[in-house]
Amino acid sequence: MYKILIVEDDEGIAEAVKKQAEMWDMLVKCVSDFRNVMSDFAEFDPHLVLLDIALPFFDGYHWCSEIRRVSKIPVIFISSAADNMNIIMAVNMGADDFIAKPFDGNVLMAKIQAMLRRTYDFADSVPIIEHRGALLNTGDNSLTYENGKVPLTKNEYRILFVLMKNKGNVVSREKLMEHLWETDSFVDENTLTVNVGRLRKKLEAAGLADFIETKFGVGYIIQ
Repeated sequence: MYKILIVEDDEGIAEAVKKQAEMWDMLVKCVSDFRNVMSDFAEFDPHLVLLDIALPFFDGYHWCSEIRRVSKIPVIFISSAADNMNIIMAVNMGADDFIAKPFDGNVLMAKIQAMLRRTYDFADSVPIIEHRGALLNTGDNSLTYENGKVPLTKNEYRILFVLMKNKGNVVSREKLMEHLWETDSFVDENTLTVNVGRLRKKLEAAGLADFIETKFGVGYIIQ
């Protein structure tokens, strides 16, 4: 279970984000003593911190700097002060992302999940996925077959990763688009079709004909 520390003095916003994150089975703590944020940080040991800029006593930049002295965990700023200068300062202080208020709760959750996945899940994934002699290396996002490398774009790799990880099962177009969206690649139906088409041509050119099958009206499958 991922742990999220919220450093936000607006109780309404903090509680709303806490409630939504808990719906995604995350363990959440809201800081209440803004003089001693690092005490809560050390005690709670979070996987990610949501941090406002304007806070009592010390601002978010101060606390981001303090966190970076002891940890490399993801820090996402949430602030209404979303001008370029504040965004630049946040990044320079070590922030991983900046989300402007007011924000959509679903978008915030998607960004949090994507950040957690990139930071923690990927390290636990299978380094090599094999099927029909094709080797997908999740370390460098490459595909090799019969001693030759198949060049893949980021989206092509992500599509192939999901399909190979779920080989033997139909993966819906909706699930593929959701995965691409969660990895910061926003695609629509047409874009997905184009990417799958290009991927198929590359696989066929490498000798992997009919590697991806279409289940019309449902999605795609590798079997």
